[in-house]
Amino acid sequence: MASKASKRPTYRCTECGWQTVKWVGRCGECQAWGTVEETGAVAVRTQPAAKVMNPAKPIGDVDATRAAVTTTGVGEFDRVLGGGLVPGAVMLVAGEPGIGKSTLLLDVAARTARTGAKVLYVSGEESAAQVRLRADRTDAVADTLYLASETDLATVLAHIDSVSPTLLVIDSVQTIASAEIEGSAGNVSQVREVAAAVIQVAKARGISTVLVGHVTKDGSIAGPRLLEHLVDVVITFEGERHSRLRLVRAVKNRYGPTDEVGCFDLSDGGIEGLADPSSLFLTARDKPVAGTCVTVTLEGRRPLVTEVQALVAPSPGGSPRRTTSGVDSSRTAMILAVLERRAGAPVSRADCYVSTVGGARLTEPAADLAVALSLLSSAQEKPLPGGLIAVGEVGLSGDIRAVSGVARRLAEAARIGFDKAIIPAGSLGTEKPPAGMRIAECADLGSAMRAVGTASSASHPSADADAAPSPG
Repeated sequence: MASKASKRPTYRCTECGWQTVKWVGRCGECQAWGTVEETGAVAVRTQPAAKVMNPAKPIGDVDATRAAVTTTGVGEFDRVLGGGLVPGAVMLVAGEPGIGKSTLLLDVAARTARTGAKVLYVSGEESAAQVRLRADRTDAVADTLYLASETDLATVLAHIDSVSPTLLVIDSVQTIASAEIEGSAGNVSQVREVAAAVIQVAKARGISTVLVGHVTKDGSIAGPRLLEHLVDVVITFEGERHSRLRLVRAVKNRYGPTDEVGCFDLSDGGIEGLADPSSLFLTARDKPVAGTCVTVTLEGRRPLVTEVQALVAPSPGGSPRRTTSGVDSSRTAMILAVLERRAGAPVSRADCYVSTVGGARLTEPAADLAVALSLLSSAQEKPLPGGLIAVGEVGLSGDIRAVSGVARRLAEAARIGFDKAIIPAGSLGTEKPPAGMRIAECADLGSAMRAVGTASSASHPSADADAAPSPG
């Protein structure tokens, strides 16, 4: 039966490619205003049923070995992926320019090629000679690693036919264009067409594929949101440009967890996985210094020991400064208000600076107590006891609230050598603390201040609750 077709106008979002049959002021997918435009009439067809070439079979008869995981040789990358590469899986790796995506993927490609597998690395941003120079610098040269510098989709597909790779890396998907689609490389239609063509080939031939994607100014993945739905794994590459630390996390993973984080050290010699990254976030010193406190934050399921540094200084002007680096500025302002009101700390008229060590970013509330104690320590010029960590969320009433994963945080701190800890009251439950670690369970800031010896006679009355035993 011949298919019936009709004509009707359609509208498309210029930001994400979302389509609708009527004009709206706000995109229903990316929520952007004023981006929906008419694209003309399209044919609406009814598709007749086709002949089935591969009939459906019982799930117990499906060969699961075809989706077996193959390690990449980079332990931290395998941790994020859930064990390694899956044949036919398509991954999207996104991150800011210059953060180290190409360096990491070239290392993954070289390690995979050294196992005897064929790997095709397609670069649309650099020439093959430039990629070779970076490979020499990072020791990423392998006999079965093939390089191609192409920006035409048809030519890229021809390279895939010629090499028949086990692993395909395209850097980046926004630089490849199809001659059959109008517009320049990187626009919504081109990115959708290139991604669809590459994904079709990868699924049909069982090729593990990595697509590198750009990000927008606000840090989201550039191109249509449809791209994130089409791929199997979406990985973000994070890190400060002036810091050596790089964090790789999966925000979508059909084959593994999405709460694992991989830590890497980016240097002139390449990029290396960090099985124990806590050393980057701690300062080695002979004796305690006022204004410093150590906490343990959870990145996914991974505990990271991080040092918080604070400086409280007299303000020369009428408006005191509040400067932060690595911590949330609004949350720091809230903690300063709680210290002034609930703990009697004279910080409202002082300049306050709070920073982390090594470029770490503390985003979870569990770091509140460490920030508060470091500010108190600096204001009073009293160092905190050595070997101490502090974990807990500070409430507006001055109470210390429980956080998740306390036992895991304490175990990581004890492994590194810390022997004292201040935690929220009742947060351990029935679990036992690590052997040799002295624990002070505090319900409010007053008890925490007395536990570390920073309480003063000017403390607010609400801070005079019974204190837990001192960890010092």
